[in-house]
Amino acid sequence: MKLKFKKLHPEAIIPSYQKEGDAGLDLTAVDFEVDKNGNASYDTGLAMEIPEGYVGLIFPRSSICKTDLALANAVGVIDSNYRGPVTFKFKPTAAFKKAEGNYDTVAYKKGDRVGQLIVMPIPHIEPIEVKELSETIRGAEGFGSSGN
Repeated sequence: MKLKFKKLHPEAIIPSYQKEGDAGLDLTAVDFEVDKNGNASYDTGLAMEIPEGYVGLIFPRSSICKTDLALANAVGVIDSNYRGPVTFKFKPTAAFKKAEGNYDTVAYKKGDRVGQLIVMPIPHIEPIEVKELSETIRGAEGFGSSGN
């Protein structure tokens, strides 16, 4: 599959796989700011054209464990009709907030890979209201139902 990217910033880097067999294309930060809501906001300087029938999902990289950040919406969803900039917004922890502008040890820097993009097909769902659902062994048992 070919995926179209548009550079919105001169330093933007077209994403790539780092190793054979990687699931996600790495996205790189070209700009950083703390937004009006206190989020650590990283702009990739890119827009993309997700094909119809697919969704782009952006996840934090495993290196997130080396920072004091957590992706604000856990997984970002890029719909096939969106053509705007791709930005990662991270919720800061207490250590990030204490850094007061000296974020070098608690955050990503410009030029760092900040997340990854996975593109997946999505089915078109037709919601149907019913009075009953089929029975299963598990039934309605939820959180913790399979043990520790």
